[in-house]
Amino acid sequence: MDAQRALLDELMGTARNLTEEEKKGYREIRWDDKEVCAFYMVRFCPYDLFVNTRSDLGPCPRVHDQKLKESFEKSPRHDAYVPKFEAELAHFCEKLVMDLDRRVRRGRERLAQELEPAPPAPLSAEKSEQLSVLEEKIKNLLEQVETLGEAGKVDEAEALMRKVEALNAEKAALTQQPQNDKLLMLAQEKKMALCEVCGSFLIANDAAERTQSHITGKQHVGYGMVRDFISEFKEAKEKARQEEKIAREKETEERGKQREKEYESRRRRSDSSDRDKYRDRDKDRERYQEQDLDHERSREGNGRGSRDGERDWRYKNSRDGGRDRHQNRSRSRSPSRRSHRRSSRSPVRRY
Repeated sequence: MDAQRALLDELMGTARNLTEEEKKGYREIRWDDKEVCAFYMVRFCPYDLFVNTRSDLGPCPRVHDQKLKESFEKSPRHDAYVPKFEAELAHFCEKLVMDLDRRVRRGRERLAQELEPAPPAPLSAEKSEQLSVLEEKIKNLLEQVETLGEAGKVDEAEALMRKVEALNAEKAALTQQPQNDKLLMLAQEKKMALCEVCGSFLIANDAAERTQSHITGKQHVGYGMVRDFISEFKEAKEKARQEEKIAREKETEERGKQREKEYESRRRRSDSSDRDKYRDRDKDRERYQEQDLDHERSREGNGRGSRDGERDWRYKNSRDGGRDRHQNRSRSRSPSRRSHRRSSRSPVRRY
């Protein structure tokens, strides 16, 4: 019935049975709606794996539609939603496997109990009385053997020991439980085994056809798919984690290299700036030294000039003064006769 309804939905649409008024408020289902089965979209739906088996989960409560699945596969958001849907499917499958593993453990315990030997049945009153008499006889004979051995009667002691051995054999036969060989053989032939994949009980030495039928059955194949998917999902997750770890380590290494480059660049700029600063400082020092030297030269030049000027001024004044005095003397003595005579005393020049 469900298969026929799904076929009609695929051919005529899910709104085939709605009236015109109902269709006005009807919204077409999309693949990303909550009522659509995400398990069916991405891989497989576990509800479809165990139909008509002992592990039947019943009908899936969500919508399965091949058109929606095709729309999902063609959607540009397909790659973004696949990890999410696969994680949900893996979580559901892990719950199934956990429940199955509990059943497998209980099955192992059951088989272990069946393989243990059954406790012996209690002896009847008659056999218990016979057993007590035999044990008393054996005890008395052992005491006699000990007495004879101490007396040195070895032959008589050996004869009593043979009687003790016979009584022990009779005691063992009395306590041994009878077994049916046919029942033992049947139990060995019908020895059970447990399937570790799906948890089903099998006959250990069953025919190959029945074993093959179990392996190709829905329950075995379904749980095999579930277990394979979980293993594949975990491997892909671990691989992605390792790749992310490698990428993170590579990114950290690249950042470290970039920081080293930036540090080296800053160091070089700092060294260059320091060299420029020291060079400018040396230039300033040299300039200041040259200015100081210029000032010294200027002061020395000004001092020499003033001394030379003072010496010239003194020389000039002394020469002019001597001439004036000579003229005055000449003029006072004989102005007419000595006007052209030069004084015998010439002025002394100061150098």
